[in-house]
Amino acid sequence: MKKAGKSIIIIILVLLVIVGASSVYTTAENEYSVVKQFGRIIAIVDQPGLHFKLPFVQSVSPVTKAIQVYDLPSSEVITSDKKTMIVDAYVLWKVTDAKLYNQTLNASAVTAQGRIDVIVYNAIKTTISSMSQEELIASRDTAIKIDATEAELDDIEINDIESSVTDEEGNIIEDAEAEEEPVETIIISDRLLNCIGTQEDQYGIEITEVKIKVLDLPDENKGAVYNRMITERNNIAAAYRAQGESEAQIIKNTTDAEVAVMISEAMAEAEAIKAEGEAEYMSILSDAYNDADKADFYLFMLQLDALKASVTNGNTTIFLDGDSPIAGIFEGIY
Repeated sequence: MKKAGKSIIIIILVLLVIVGASSVYTTAENEYSVVKQFGRIIAIVDQPGLHFKLPFVQSVSPVTKAIQVYDLPSSEVITSDKKTMIVDAYVLWKVTDAKLYNQTLNASAVTAQGRIDVIVYNAIKTTISSMSQEELIASRDTAIKIDATEAELDDIEINDIESSVTDEEGNIIEDAEAEEEPVETIIISDRLLNCIGTQEDQYGIEITEVKIKVLDLPDENKGAVYNRMITERNNIAAAYRAQGESEAQIIKNTTDAEVAVMISEAMAEAEAIKAEGEAEYMSILSDAYNDADKADFYLFMLQLDALKASVTNGNTTIFLDGDSPIAGIFEGIY
């Protein structure tokens, strides 16, 4: 009897422990607790801590509140100019309504990703189909932006050349100095979210961000497009070179004209100085030989210079008149 009584007590204690354990549950800070009774949701608990439920009758399943990442498979989309592009994107999403999430998707992340795949792919297809391939390629390596006011964008560098403004002297004013109308732009991720709207609300989830990882051309189209881009860039470079050479020629012509004027003025000034010096020289000679004796001496010196000049190239024979003052020197008259 005693052994039977002990066994009953032990069984009762075990049952009490089991009942007590099945009567409590814990809700973590980053999750919801969905309480069901006979398969029907009766409560959604989002406050962290220890909670109670009816044992064996009610069940609890956790649903995470954390932001989840879904990597969409790569897909092909058609641009507005009927070109094919490869898009690879990922989505950040989270559960906002645990009850609706259970009712529509059975709290399955895999099922939710299937719905997200369809919604986001349709949004990407709609958005990319409204943009040209040139817009996408030009924006591929930076923050992808589209013009909210124009359907198509011209090449950026060509716009830079054509929008240059010149002053009255023909000098180019930088674009920063030129008046520009502000252009409203929308980041493509924002446009994708706008396109998605509230479609996911019916499943109790929220798509917080859509990011494009890869936006590229199909392999069979890359070569032709890259060659066209290279040709366009070469044309732009040629335009810049031609513009630079034109400006260089203008500067060269202006400089040559200024140099010619400076040389002409310098030569005129030199001639004036030379004439002034010769006048001064003649004035000095006039003052030095202003009487007859000095004049005769000057004339005699000129005759000696002429004689010296005539004795050149081995010619040592001189014919002089007997009355010549120079002959008088050789005869000892002077």
